[in-house]
Amino acid sequence: MIFWGAKEIMARIKLGVLASGRGSNFQAIIDAIEAGRLDAGISILITDRKDAFAIERAKRHGIDYLHIDPKEFKDRDTYFSHIADELRRRGVELVILAGFMRVVGKSLIEPFRNRIMNIHPALLPSFPGLHAQKQAVDYGARISGCTVHFVDEGMDTGPIIIQAAVPVFDGDTEESLSDRILKQEHKIFPMAIQLFAEGRLEVVGRKVKIKDYSVIDDALING
Repeated sequence: MIFWGAKEIMARIKLGVLASGRGSNFQAIIDAIEAGRLDAGISILITDRKDAFAIERAKRHGIDYLHIDPKEFKDRDTYFSHIADELRRRGVELVILAGFMRVVGKSLIEPFRNRIMNIHPALLPSFPGLHAQKQAVDYGARISGCTVHFVDEGMDTGPIIIQAAVPVFDGDTEESLSDRILKQEHKIFPMAIQLFAEGRLEVVGRKVKIKDYSVIDDALING
């Protein structure tokens, strides 16, 4: 069992963000911080691609960033160990995967056990892995959505924190469903981070318990 004690609301937790692409969830987190809805600060953005648009977002908001090329490391464990070292050096308390398109290695998971959050565009455990929105459309699912979860060694198998439901309409394509799900991602990812910042998340086995549980907005919370 792991429990984070309550923090003073004014104590901003330090985030490290990993991203591979455009970084729209990264931007949603930045916006929530700047609007005062999220008691956090972003210590570093790390990308595995030098052309990731997330870097431009970091520049616009004065956030430090690093491009760490996996090709420069002998293996996956060494790569993620180096990332872990960079995060620790900056005092990062919570690692955020904001469109990071690599399966995280054990050498990062172990030092940040239950302190790495990911968002997935499906209602886990349904449709893990890539192209979750296409899977939902192809299977004729009536309800899809998104899930914020802690990261473990499996593929989208970690303890679930928050989920938001999104209907799948007749005639939906992967693109149209993705657009509607993304709007919910931008809502619930900052919410999940704020719950962590407030010391309200408790991991018991593979479940996340939320202290003072309530339904937040239109998000369905596993509590």
